[in-house]
Amino acid sequence: MKKNKILIYNRVLLFVVPILLISAGCQKFLDRKPLTATLDDLNQGSLEAQSLGMYNVLRSYAGFSTLPWIDFHSIRDDDAQKGSDASDGKEIITEFETFVYSKDDWAPNTYWNDHYTMINAANDALYIADSLKVEDDASKRNIGEACFFRAYSYFELVKTYGEVPLLKAKIQDPLDGIKPKETVENLYAFIDSNLQVAADYLPLNEEGWGSGFKGRLTKGAANTLWAQTYLFRSNWAKVAEKCNLVISSGQYSLLDEFSDVWRDGVNGNGKNSAESIWEMNAAIGENAASNSSLDNGSGWGTCQQIRQNGASQEWNLGWGWNTPTDKLVNAWDNNDPRKGKTVLYSGQSDGGPTMGGFGAVIPAYTNPDGVGGLAQKYWNKKLYTGNDPAMRQYTGFINAGNAGWINHRILRYADVILMLAEASNELGDGAKAEEMLEMIRNRASGNLGAGRTVVPFIAFASQTQMRQAIKDERRWEFAMEGYRFYDLVRWGDAIKELGPLGYTNRCRYYPIPQQAINLSKVNGVEILKQNPEWE
Repeated sequence: MKKNKILIYNRVLLFVVPILLISAGCQKFLDRKPLTATLDDLNQGSLEAQSLGMYNVLRSYAGFSTLPWIDFHSIRDDDAQKGSDASDGKEIITEFETFVYSKDDWAPNTYWNDHYTMINAANDALYIADSLKVEDDASKRNIGEACFFRAYSYFELVKTYGEVPLLKAKIQDPLDGIKPKETVENLYAFIDSNLQVAADYLPLNEEGWGSGFKGRLTKGAANTLWAQTYLFRSNWAKVAEKCNLVISSGQYSLLDEFSDVWRDGVNGNGKNSAESIWEMNAAIGENAASNSSLDNGSGWGTCQQIRQNGASQEWNLGWGWNTPTDKLVNAWDNNDPRKGKTVLYSGQSDGGPTMGGFGAVIPAYTNPDGVGGLAQKYWNKKLYTGNDPAMRQYTGFINAGNAGWINHRILRYADVILMLAEASNELGDGAKAEEMLEMIRNRASGNLGAGRTVVPFIAFASQTQMRQAIKDERRWEFAMEGYRFYDLVRWGDAIKELGPLGYTNRCRYYPIPQQAINLSKVNGVEILKQNPEWE
């Protein structure tokens, strides 16, 4: 684990500078005058290399795919904790579990830098598109991808930091990239303009890309992300509008079985399923353990698999981060089948195939160092597919701490349904809110129908009652997926739920990395200022 963190930190140093090299804007990019640059090595009308490069950033850069993303999205809530063992990454407990935020450490520095690296990659693609004056449909789809990735990155940044630098044009001189922070309102306006282009240019479904392009972006992804951005602005009418566009497209549906969403085995039957709107795709080939060229994997699954210390390595499947808390386990109704499909218990059976398991018994919890057993009482079962015996045999990673074939489900249809439920309730349409909530709860019960006693039907009684029911449902449906911290913040519930852990109102925003501030000096004056509550 220490070696992994050193590698991550080394990459931080490599990508501090690119935040000064952000470029071109989406708005009216086809109407701009031709730029002077030419790229002799690029075929006219094709931006595939640039587009695929952005997917690679998503899959392989830690700020999107491993520990820093998990730290910001999941470890900061009350349902997840760092995990692993006591000595591994113990600084993360201080920073993300007790809210003593750091202005200069490997995880927050990486998160900032990697998101600006993605923005830089998107800007490069848009600069090329503008230079070449592309008008063919294939290149326009690439333009849609670039605008989506840039909107996604800025949305992550604005949720995390509030005001951040916004750079819209390719930087000709490094000094041109040193900008002060932009207002949250203007950042969201820029996100909106990018998502408008993405929604216009991206295809309806993967068939629009041709064969062999599972997981590439679609209109559904653009509209789902757009709905999320409006959710954080409490623009309920727009949330409903975008969610209804996704639903009416007819491209998505809930899977019958909740645990099937995360099945990433030899056949990959849970990958890019009917419930998936957008996933970070990963793959490891046959016998990849002895042939690195077969590995197009990601650290997403590996970093969340069971970790075992000591002489026995039978259950050393990964790094062991992002594990459930006692608070989550104790608060969750045992009659909700999702609980046993989300929480994996040390010392117990994994429940077999009907519960998202493989018929194995997990070693017992012993102590925080895992001496003689495991260091955690619970593990994230949604990522437990990494222990698929057939997949480990296929890849050759038997007990090698690698599960790099697991996809990250970034946008899924269940979120669209619950966003529409929340928006409908706030707009006064209790019947629609009830209908959407019931879709999720009925699937969770095993599709037993409205008369069931398992995950029972909840009838609308009042806006306040339904609001709380939707909040609870988001907690159970998305446990361990990285939604809850930001949900608590936008609901105004963070102080109540996280205050006992050390959270105060200023913790809604993380301090801007000191490295970025230091790099913004011009004639000794810092152009990029720290968040006021963290000065």
